[in-house]
Amino acid sequence: MYRREYFAGVDEVGRGPLAGAVYAAAVVLDPFIRLDGLRDSKLLSEKRRNELDLVIREKALAYCVASADVSEIDEINILQASMLAMERAVSGLNVPVDFVIVDGNRIPDLPCEAEWLIKGDSKSDAIKAASIIAKVARDNEMKRLDRIYPEYGLAQHKGYPTRAHLESLKRHGPSPIHRLSFAPCRAVAEQEQVK
Repeated sequence: MYRREYFAGVDEVGRGPLAGAVYAAAVVLDPFIRLDGLRDSKLLSEKRRNELDLVIREKALAYCVASADVSEIDEINILQASMLAMERAVSGLNVPVDFVIVDGNRIPDLPCEAEWLIKGDSKSDAIKAASIIAKVARDNEMKRLDRIYPEYGLAQHKGYPTRAHLESLKRHGPSPIHRLSFAPCRAVAEQEQVK
């Protein structure tokens, strides 16, 4: 087996939230440039993620952030939607790759050889980089959506099922960006239909 210097790391973010798209990123790092401070995005402060996001975008050989929207999540389920987002991220790279490492234990339908890596976001720099830029992109989108739907507090919890989010969901009902295939959203929508 030959040494693969130019491969893509892929990760997704946003499978657990009740609202918003699921995001994925694919990143091809330059093997001759070391990026200090890469970690799983969940272990970094928002400030540090934003700083690293800029560095990754500047120094990576290639990157692509993609998503699957709420209607796709509700139609094909969150797992398949996250796979779709990862496929889109890999296909959107502007350099050809012949190998992909995916965080987790499943591989999306890709046009090249791929392997999954459990806890890859703590083992592979390319996956760490992908997790960071996907997280920053999704968080920025949730902040944008918070300006459209301010009653849900999306900028604070990013759509995750916090107590505050669940209470606002019950108070205001689901918005067009809530995932009706998720039980809390579906339950509130069904209660509204009964009224």
